[in-house]
Formats: sequence, C-alpha cells, structure tokens
Amino acid sequence: MGLTGWKSRCHNQLTQGKGPGPIHERTGGECIPTCTTIAPTPPPSLASKNTGYKSVTQGTNFVSPQSPQNLAVLAPIAISKFPFTIIMGQIDPMAADFFRFKQHYCLSWGNVVDALQALEKLLREFAVPLAEVCGEELANFAQSWEVGWRSAPPVMGLLSVLENREQVLDLVLRPGQRYKGEGGTEAAATRIQSCWRRYLAQTTHCRRKWAARTIAISWLMHTQRRHVRKALQARRFRQLENYRYRAQHLAANWKHIQASKRTIIHIPSLGFFQSQCMRLKWFDVLQNIQLSRLCEIRDENVEVIYVSPRHLGEDLLHYYTSILKHHGAAEADETEPTQSRIKRFTILTPDAVEYFSSRNMCLSTLLKYSPRTLKRIRNLIQGKEAYIVGGVAHEDDLEVADELGVPILGPELALAQLYSTKSGGKKIFAGAEVDVPPGQGDIYSLNQLHETMAELMAQNMDVQRWVFKIDSEHGGRGTAYCDVCHLSCYRWALEEYRHHGPDLCNSQWVQERIRFRYLDEVPGWLAHHAQPAKSSCYPNWACFLKTFLRQGGVVEAYPPSDSVTCLTVDLLLEPGGEVTMLSCGDQLHGSCQLETVGSSVPQTSVCPGTLHSICMRVGQVCLQRHIIGHVSLDLATFLNPTTLEQEVWAIDLDLRYSDQLAMTQMLLMMTGGTLDCRMCRLEVPVPIKDKCSARQMAAKRPVTNRYAVIGSRLFHTILSMVLHTVFLKMCRAQGIGFDLERKQGTVFALHDSSGRGGLGMITISEDLQGALVTFARNLSVIHQEISSPKMQGETNFKDLMKEIERVSQMTGQNKIRAVEDNTAIP
Repeated sequence: MGLTGWKSRCHNQLTQGKGPGPIHERTGGECIPTCTTIAPTPPPSLASKNTGYKSVTQGTNFVSPQSPQNLAVLAPIAISKFPFTIIMGQIDPMAADFFRFKQHYCLSWGNVVDALQALEKLLREFAVPLAEVCGEELANFAQSWEVGWRSAPPVMGLLSVLENREQVLDLVLRPGQRYKGEGGTEAAATRIQSCWRRYLAQTTHCRRKWAARTIAISWLMHTQRRHVRKALQARRFRQLENYRYRAQHLAANWKHIQASKRTIIHIPSLGFFQSQCMRLKWFDVLQNIQLSRLCEIRDENVEVIYVSPRHLGEDLLHYYTSILKHHGAAEADETEPTQSRIKRFTILTPDAVEYFSSRNMCLSTLLKYSPRTLKRIRNLIQGKEAYIVGGVAHEDDLEVADELGVPILGPELALAQLYSTKSGGKKIFAGAEVDVPPGQGDIYSLNQLHETMAELMAQNMDVQRWVFKIDSEHGGRGTAYCDVCHLSCYRWALEEYRHHGPDLCNSQWVQERIRFRYLDEVPGWLAHHAQPAKSSCYPNWACFLKTFLRQGGVVEAYPPSDSVTCLTVDLLLEPGGEVTMLSCGDQLHGSCQLETVGSSVPQTSVCPGTLHSICMRVGQVCLQRHIIGHVSLDLATFLNPTTLEQEVWAIDLDLRYSDQLAMTQMLLMMTGGTLDCRMCRLEVPVPIKDKCSARQMAAKRPVTNRYAVIGSRLFHTILSMVLHTVFLKMCRAQGIGFDLERKQGTVFALHDSSGRGGLGMITISEDLQGALVTFARNLSVIHQEISSPKMQGETNFKDLMKEIERVSQMTGQNKIRAVEDNTAIP
C-alpha cells in the first residue's frame, strides 16, 4: 500500500485512540493498559552480520501517518528490557541480545514472532537501515494484537516498540521513501496507475458533466428561441394581415383622401441590409437628405409629420420655417416655439437616437424602439386621415405602421425586396416590353458569369463596354465595368463579322465559333481589366466579384455611343390604379459616370410622348404585380451609331421616394409653379406688378417656363467649419440668392446642423443654359470663399463643374442645330 494510504489509516487510528503511547487491550467494554512502565535494561550489543533470515508473513498492509502533526507525542523511554537491533529489515537470530529476548518469551513466542515479522516487513519496505527494538514493548504489543485484531497490525503500534522511533518515523514520512524499499517498483507502478486512472475518471466525468450541461443549456436555448421565433412569426403575420387590410381601405378611399385634408407621415428610412448600413459613412445624414419633403405642405390639404434621424439645430429649424412661412405654406405656433412645431408640419426625432448613436440603424428601427415618439405621433394624427410614406422598405415599417394604426403607401416587404434589385427591375421591364440594354440577370456563379459574357459579346459586336451591377447595391456603389478593346481576340471577331456580314454572323454556327473563342479569354480579361466604378467601396475586382457572386447581379451593355444621357422619372403608383408622373430630369454625374449627384428639371433629352408611353407601361406592370407608392425609373438615351435613330433604354428601377423628387418639392414650393411631366414643362405664374381687379385675380394667371438644376448630394469637407448662418450671409454677399418676384435664383437645401459637410442646391432660370451656368458659378464661388490654395479639402464641386460644362456645350450645340433646322424649313 502507498504512503498516502498509510497516512490516512494512521490518522484514523489516532482519532480512535489507537495511536502511540501506552498500548491498550480491549477486553469487553474496558480499556486496560498493557504496559505503563519500562524497566531499565543495559544497552544492546551490536548486531552481528545479517545471515539472510527472511520473513514468511506475506500480504500484510501498512498505512503511514499523514504528517507528524497528526501523531500523538510518544513518551520517552528511559530504560528498556531485552533490546535488540534490526539492520536493513533483517534480524540476526544468532545475536546474543536477540537470543536472550527469545529465551525470555519462549512460552509466548508464537504471538511475538508474528509481530516481529510484521515489523521486519515494515522496515524493509521503507529501507530503514537501523532499528532498535524494545523486546518488552514488542511482547506487550504482540499480546494486545492477538487479543484485539489479527488482520493488520497498527503502524503506530509497531513503531512504538522502537527505541529510535523518532528517527525511523522521520525516515518513513520522507516523500518517496516507500519506493526505495522492498517492492518499491511495484508500489510506484501501482501508485502511478491509480493516479492516472483517477485522473482519467475525473476527466471523463468532468467532460461528461460539461457535455450534459452544454446539451441541456443548448436545448433550453433552442426551445426558447423556437418559441420566440414562432411568436415573432405570428406577430409578423398579424402585422402583414393588418397592412393588407389597411391597404385595401386606402385603395378604396384614395380619391376621397386625396381631395380632403390628410396627414402624411414621412419616414425617410434606408432599410438596407445591416452589412451595407455599417459600411456607409454618415448614415444618419444620408437618411436626412430628403428633408425637403417638408415642402409637400404647399398643398393646403396636407399636413406633414417628418421623422428626422438626428436632432436638428435651431439654425436649421429657423431656415426651413422661414422658407415655409414666407411662401404662405405654414404659420408659426406660438405655444411651442422651440420644438419645431409649425401649424402644418412637425419634425420629430426618435428617442432611440440617443441610445443607438454608434450603430447605423435605419430610421424605422429607431422609431420602433421609441415609444414616446410613437405616442406623440398617435396624438397628432388622432381623428385624421393619415398614411406613411417611407424610404427603402424594411420589416420594421410594418411594426411602426401597426403601432400607429395607419396604412403604408408602398408595396409589401417581399415584393419590394424582389423587384427593387437589379434583376427584379429587368423582370418588370420585360413585362412592360420596353427597350432594355442587352444583358442577363440573376447571376450567382463564376462559370455562369463567364458563359453569359461570352454569349452576350458574341451576339452584340457593337458594344464597347459591359457593366456589372450588384443586385442589392444602390447609388452606383455596386457597379463595375470592363472594356472589350482589351480582349486580344476582339479584332479577330470584328474581322469575322465583317467577312461574313451581319446576316451570316447572326447564324448559330458563326456565333458558336466566336463564343468559344471569347469563352477562353473572358476569365483573364475580367481578372486583369475589369474595375469597380467606385474604388472607395470596392478597391479591386476581386472584392467586387466576391460580393457580386454572393448577392447576385446583372450584366448589361453600356450604350454604344460617345454621347449618352441618363434621366430619372419619379412615378406615383396610386392605390386606386392610376400612374402619375411627379418629376423628370436629366442626370448630372460627378467623378463616377455611373453615380448621380444631381439633375436638370424638366428633362429635355427624350420626346415627351415617348417618355410618357414608357412610364405608363412600366407603371401598369408594377400595379399588376401589386406594387404601389413612389417609384423611380432610370433611363438612358443615345443615338444609335448604325441607324442614327434615338434609342431609350430602361436601366434601373427603385421602389422608393427619390432625392430628385424631394428636391422637386422644394423647387415647386419656391416657384409656386407646377411641373407638367406629360409635356416636360416647368410652369411658373407670371408675377402681377400692377394692382388688378378681383375678376382679374380670379382669372387664370399667365404662366412662363422655367428650368432648374438640382444638386442633392454636394459635399465639401471645409463646409463643416462654416456655420449655416455665416454660409448664407457669405452667399448673399456674393449675389447668390433667390428673387421672389422673378421666381429665379438659388435655393439651398440644408441637411445637417453638426457635420455641415453636405448640402443641396437648386438654381432656377428662364432657360436651361442659364440654370447650368448659375449652378457652376455658385459652386466656383463657394469653393473659392471657403478654401485656400493650401487647404482645398475633399469635394465633388470640381467634377460636377466639368460635367455641367460638358452638358452646357451640348445644350448650346443643340440650340444652334435647332435654329438651323428651323431656318432650313421653307
């Protein structure tokens, strides 16, 4: 048995009164001391050399004490009788002292020899070199052992018979001493095995316990999540049913609602995916770009509740209040001068903005977690006809509408997510049977992309550039392009086309030959020459391609012309089933030709009849697919180099309220005019200088045409250092302002009170050339006033000025050509 076992048994013996000291006999219920005094004995003689005497007792187990503190104090023995020595666990039977001891206890030698053998075994196991034994104590111990128990002698009883018990006890208690004696190797192996088995048992038990606990917790969490998921699904389904019921009510009463007083709750939320929201800088400012939605109160029957994604400063509130009051669209409420409450519009900021300021959360989600703001909106719309006009559709729109009990002027979330993608827009265009660029949607694998590119290029030899668009991206962020001129086999394909002619090249065997040649070179062509339109979003083609294949996308041809004009048309798909054109304008681009930063209103690039026909067809298909609300349609027009005829392609469809429409509301507010999208005219009433009679006032006032240039996403980093009041005074000093009588000039749309890095601007003039020149001049003046040669800042002013210069030159050339055509007619 090991040392640890010995210590434990020794401790048990001591606690039961069986430790060292006087040895007791147990007779019945009494404890009788067997030895109390030791008679003096002369010192023993030195033992003779060991003769090889061996113990015959086997299988006896011994237990060593745990520590010297657990042992009772052994009384010192002054004189001992019949002493003898044991050397290295062996007794010399021929030694004189042992012979005297044996003769004296010859009558009880049978009991003594068992105790003696047990003592020898103990000393051999612990490799004790010398032990001095008191024969009288050994005889008394043997008698008590015989009377009390015979299974195993107590360790302390054996050690108590030694005269040098302290030295022997120190040696026995020494760590590792047991493994130096007889059977030490086997004892060590047994000890190691027992420790290892205990470790394995403990480890297995702990692992099983941990696994059981993990499984139990996981199951509980799974069950709880399942219950929560079911509850959320039931809640979403209930909200969807409520949305459909309110949508039916809105469709049935739409004409009555439009003709009576109503409240529009504007929530310009950008319900993009969370990963997209986190990548956008100044996300709250982007959601507030459409602050000019407030100008919808130019309709006397409309009240506006605008939910702002951030707190607006007093300067911004004062600016918009002054504009609206000056044009008679609002009157100040004296009871709440500091809470942005006007008689016909209210600006509210969700309470949750303060708690989630570091996270880019869409406005609907912030409003969902703002019970006080929702309660205030309910109080404002109580007893009134009201509906919500949102932004990019999000699942929290339904919950906000359910909390307020009002309908949403927009499609269901599933429909919005399906048809607001690039591939979904192409399905709408296919149903409307409008012209679209050659291309393919719903691409999700690299092989599909390569095969599609090879087939499209073989079928459209005149296309010089191909454009790649990510389905879920917006604003030109997820766009890349690649030019065909970088293909080494492109010249060979052109020669084949010219050799066989257009008729034979359209045959299947020629196209297959060209397609296989393209397919070999397309992978390398894309890897080396394709590049994203905005490197700030996707630094290289590899990053773009990863997102493109994960989210899906489309491939389409860029118009095969050096002069391409894009235009945006805003439609209102009324719940009653009618399609209304609200705004139309030619796009203005910045550094990236695929990103829109402004437009010129009304559009002048497409025949109004053609534009109206395209918009009506697209709108009717959307209504057939249960899409209602505001829709933004992007078109591209150019002259076909082969036929020299104008072509119009439908290139994109956004199911939301656009920035252009919001700026158009401010434009109409400032001019007091109307935008006739059917005829593409901005009509402004002519100011009446002289006093006139009531009959003349009641008669229809004459109107004149105006043109406007809108910039909704202008930015300059140095603008953040200039207060809005200082900026407006600086512009006024430079002659930048609006003439109320002539209904022309410049108007600013301010978005932010703290950052102040971005703004919108509208210039209005009697002709398009004048509006473009005024816009470019304003950008130049502002840049020169706020910057210095050593601090230019980051801005898109310069790129936009170059774009305006190009458009202005094209407009001038078109005017000259129109004059020449008119003079040529007899």
